[in-house]
Amino acid sequence: MEFVPRERVRPLAAVLSVVSLAVVFAAAGGRIPPSTVPAAPEWVLALIPHVNVVISATAIGTIAVGWRAIRRGAVGRHRIAMLASFGLFATFLVLYLYRLVATGGPQPFPGPDPVYQFVYIPVLVVHVLLAVVCIPVLYYALLLAAAYSVDELPRTNHARLGRIAAALWLVSFSLGIVVYLLLHAVY
Repeated sequence: MEFVPRERVRPLAAVLSVVSLAVVFAAAGGRIPPSTVPAAPEWVLALIPHVNVVISATAIGTIAVGWRAIRRGAVGRHRIAMLASFGLFATFLVLYLYRLVATGGPQPFPGPDPVYQFVYIPVLVVHVLLAVVCIPVLYYALLLAAAYSVDELPRTNHARLGRIAAALWLVSFSLGIVVYLLLHAVY
């Protein structure tokens, strides 16, 4: 069953990517005023990073389940796992952006300067770059799955792009957990 018109897959993926990345960069750059989001108690804002690390770890698991399922030919299980992964990613992003806007920007690194320069920043940069690159690939792979039947998908770029998106997703989520550990556990 076709949920997305086939001729609209690329433009829709492009529009979703541009809008998503614009919102992320606007929030990270402090361009969205805190008054645009509902106020939350401090304990809720403090809890979000801990919830997000659980979401990240769960997403790593669902991506791995989806990857394994498709390699075994279990298309239905693959679809459920990848949609769950996307739902977890969306939930993570909403919570992360909410906290970012509500608190007025990214959390400062509390550790020593050498760790900041030589560990935290490189890990964060790679994490962010992979997440940025992943967005359009992910949207395109998901929209292909929505536009074509299971029998038609092998004739599209869905499998190739899905492998790329899953790999980027896995590494990005993993590095996000490292960032969390540096911000909230180690320091």
